[in-house]
Amino acid sequence: MQLFLRGTAAVLGRLGRPSPRWTPGRRESGGRTDITRRSVNTWSPLASAFNAKPNKLLSLHFTKGATGLFGLPELHEPEGFYLLKENAVREAESLVAECCSPERSRKMVEVFDHLSDTLCRVADLAEFIRMAHPHARYSHAAEDASIAIGGLVEQLNTHRQLYDNLREVVRNGDIFPTTDVDRHVAKLFLFDFEQSGIHLDETKRCRVVALNEAILTLGQHFMNGSLQSRAIPKKKLPESIRQHFAIDGDNIVVTGLYADAHMEITREAAYKIFLHPDQHQEYLLTELLTRRHEMATICGFKSYAHSHCINTALREMREANKPVYKSVIINHKMLLQDLAPWDVPYFTGQARQSKFSMSGSDLAPYFSLGAVMDGLSSLLRNLYNVSLKVQEPLPGELWTSDVYKLAVMHETEGLLGYIYCDFYERIGKAHQDCHFTIRGGKLLPNGTYQDPIVVLHLNLPAPTWSTPSLLTPGMVENLFHEMGHALHSMLARTQYQHVTGTRCSTDFAEVPSILMEFFAMDPRVLRTYARHYKTGEPIPDTLLEKLVASKSVFAASEMQLQTFYSMLDQRYHSEERWDSTTTTTQILEKVQNEYYGLPYVPNTAWQLRFGHLVGYGAKYYAYLVSRAVASWIWQKYFVDNPFSRDMGEKYRQEVLAHGGGKPPRAMVGEFLGREVTAESMVEALRTDLESKKERVEIITAK
Repeated sequence: MQLFLRGTAAVLGRLGRPSPRWTPGRRESGGRTDITRRSVNTWSPLASAFNAKPNKLLSLHFTKGATGLFGLPELHEPEGFYLLKENAVREAESLVAECCSPERSRKMVEVFDHLSDTLCRVADLAEFIRMAHPHARYSHAAEDASIAIGGLVEQLNTHRQLYDNLREVVRNGDIFPTTDVDRHVAKLFLFDFEQSGIHLDETKRCRVVALNEAILTLGQHFMNGSLQSRAIPKKKLPESIRQHFAIDGDNIVVTGLYADAHMEITREAAYKIFLHPDQHQEYLLTELLTRRHEMATICGFKSYAHSHCINTALREMREANKPVYKSVIINHKMLLQDLAPWDVPYFTGQARQSKFSMSGSDLAPYFSLGAVMDGLSSLLRNLYNVSLKVQEPLPGELWTSDVYKLAVMHETEGLLGYIYCDFYERIGKAHQDCHFTIRGGKLLPNGTYQDPIVVLHLNLPAPTWSTPSLLTPGMVENLFHEMGHALHSMLARTQYQHVTGTRCSTDFAEVPSILMEFFAMDPRVLRTYARHYKTGEPIPDTLLEKLVASKSVFAASEMQLQTFYSMLDQRYHSEERWDSTTTTTQILEKVQNEYYGLPYVPNTAWQLRFGHLVGYGAKYYAYLVSRAVASWIWQKYFVDNPFSRDMGEKYRQEVLAHGGGKPPRAMVGEFLGREVTAESMVEALRTDLESKKERVEIITAK
């Protein structure tokens, strides 16, 4: 279901699956504890609020004066979803009639975006509540609304007159004057529309619809299978390691790769058992790839991937990374002794710990959630003149009590939007770090702006009676990453919600979030927020240097791995994959031996556990592209001064403000002053790797 829901209703976290998109054709404070009171004069109101749980009284449903979810009065009760859905259906019918009327009184793209906004505001909200609300009545009502809107979109995807009228405008111009943005967004609507095959003859169109449904079903089954544990008889494992696994009667149950296991034989056993080929998973993946290829050829493409430029870039990334990668391996000779794939996570972790002599317990006290949020707000004030203000939610506004509501305020422009922070682990909560768009921003007919509303959905440890939520460096990076998505939504000021914020191309959507990771671990930024939660003392320089170096070491290894993943994804979806005698495991063996530093392990099928093949199909490379562009932006504009207001404003006005309203390649090229090519992206990645290598060498030489 793609039409009218172009963007990322949910953008999943680092290296996560792409969010479900809906655009034509695809479906897709309460009082502080005694501990924090010791430094009451040193913490800002924002830090103090996030170093304690939200006041639960604020979210209770009182009979008098209670609102509904996200402030919508209809959602005071679950049945309100029915009213929202009915209102959206009626408004959609009116807008479709307007699109098809010869007496249309505004631009076609304006009517389409109005229709998109009408459907998105119910669908995005319903999809989030379906997933996040702890009470079944709300989640079921939201699911019903989501299904109903999805059915309407399927009807619109086959509305021939709607398509013909839009195509006429795109090809021959509108009856009203249009701008470059109008024409760009109209073309996006048309392209998304055609993903459903509406432009094909009836036989082919019906086949595309059937293929889309089959791809969705196959993908769901493959994802479920990729997470299943593997059981084998106990007698097949040495007695010395049986106790390391779950035992079910006479069977050993392996639930993952056990990458942190101290004994090598345990890691090896887990790897070979968990990744053992599975005939049903192989069938599902082969059928998924086959149907994607058929759909692509019906729609006029050579393959589902159809991207020579990306393959060239990946090959160049591999070659550019080899010298750095080899030097990293040589500098850690412990990794040269019969290294196997199951050893890499373990030994890299051991190398970090031994080289930098620090543990999570050393770092955690300096990364309370309040301190990190305070650092984020301070950074935003410096870059964009924007601050984060905790706002008390109205009774009934939240889906669960442990949620913070933030108003994003610009000093002169005022309110830019709202971020709801659903940060803490809880029973039944999805274990995914992601950003959800609840309402997209857009320019309204009266000249005002529809302020965006988003949710940041994390899984951080909850505060206790004696300590705030203490984060690991990885959690800090994730928080900055997801805040990058939120800021893309907040700082975009697009005319159309169809292209607001993260509703842009996949290979650009991650740029703002990955750029925030550079800020998160820059030592100058770290010094502004890494403070001990008890004393307020800043993190010692020696510990800070070790942290920064530990985040930089093995960057080349990670780059090599991501290049391998990306090329495997491309190969599965390319023309050369289609040989009926070749299995996906045989392709894996060939690509791994060519693109990864360690050879394929016989009788394993790692790809059958790689769920990103479903969500990222032929687009996993987007992570590397986004990292290259983010690194390039960092090197050109922020590496000398991560607090520069001039550079922050330039980045906001020339990049973030446009969302997907300008072609991303042209927009980024103009911003960077150089054409975005495979060569320029590889150069940016190489520069980033070299800077990380130099940082590690400087720190370790002290």
